[in-house]
Amino acid sequence: MSALAKNYKRKNISFIRGDGSFLFSTDGKKYLDFVQGIAVNSLGHSNKFLIKAINKQAKKVWHVSNAFKIPEGEILAKKLVNRTFADSVIFQNSGAEATETAIKVARRYFYSIGKPKKNRIICIKNSFHGRTLAAIHASGSKKMTEGFGPKIPGFDHFEFGNHEKLKKLINKNTAAIMIETIMGEGGIKVIPNWCIRAIRKLCNKKKILLILDEVQCGIGRSGKFFAFEYAKVKPDIVPIAKGIGGGFPIGAVLMTKKVSKAMIPGTHGSTFGGNPLSMAVGNAVLSQINEKLLNNVNKMSKHFISNLLKIKEKYPNIIKDVRGVGLLIGLQLFNDQTRFIKKLMDNKLLTIRAAENVIRILPPLNVKKSEINLALKIINKVCKELN
Repeated sequence: MSALAKNYKRKNISFIRGDGSFLFSTDGKKYLDFVQGIAVNSLGHSNKFLIKAINKQAKKVWHVSNAFKIPEGEILAKKLVNRTFADSVIFQNSGAEATETAIKVARRYFYSIGKPKKNRIICIKNSFHGRTLAAIHASGSKKMTEGFGPKIPGFDHFEFGNHEKLKKLINKNTAAIMIETIMGEGGIKVIPNWCIRAIRKLCNKKKILLILDEVQCGIGRSGKFFAFEYAKVKPDIVPIAKGIGGGFPIGAVLMTKKVSKAMIPGTHGSTFGGNPLSMAVGNAVLSQINEKLLNNVNKMSKHFISNLLKIKEKYPNIIKDVRGVGLLIGLQLFNDQTRFIKKLMDNKLLTIRAAENVIRILPPLNVKKSEINLALKIINKVCKELN
């Protein structure tokens, strides 16, 4: 009997090693892994470049306190600033910590300019921003908040796509609008570019901040470094995690100079955030998220989605919709996706669920065409079996 708590409904399978897009189970079976730690292993399993970076840094120093300068973190922060809208970075350990920090930064900014009552954040109902107390209440999900009262105040919600409700929610106490550029857990729902641009204009008009949560869709997964780049907007705050560590726990908050000025010494901290070992890994990952890799994401995405649409046409009573951008892909079914996911796993393809009967498909960014074709073959086979 496991000594682990039962907060996860784990499948009865475990793995002994991984190689690129594949995982090998303890009973000797080979699986095509299109979960990749839920969009975490951006460069696949056992990436030689990352192994080399970890081994090299591990022989030097793993961890020191943020009471001291950490050169590896300085380098990674500079790289992120040079590639993005940001002027400064705060490193964390996870996506939930990053979104929590983003909330703190937004509130602290208005406090710093003499407007402490401007502290409310508007979010999309049933979005996902992490599992901490503030993050679950920011998500506005009854399922996630149930049993974790009292309610954490400071969040207002509107339904996906309801712009009129969004406008009405803004009042004198509103500090920011925080949305996922692509809603991952919510069902791979892409916020249209025109919508993001309209929200940016609204924030400018109302003199509030725009927080774009790119924890799942950022760091190349959309085919651009950040998904919001498609909309050609400049956010004020962006929390990231997952792909930046390639499997190593790293989170961060990217900020403009305007808001970062509020984060003076003592306003926020993290024991492990930005330690030398994690920063060495982050630097190694970022050096690989280059034009060549992004071109692969876009090329493989086009091939994958176009063929998924063909399967949808072939089995219109099973597949309702094909969603996503880049290699953040959702397959929406007419019925509950549990059986379909089980059938895929039986055929050695690993995927994961999302809301609205969506199956999330998350290959590594360096996935090969032959691996995409294998996945398509398995998906087609399962559709045929269930038709």
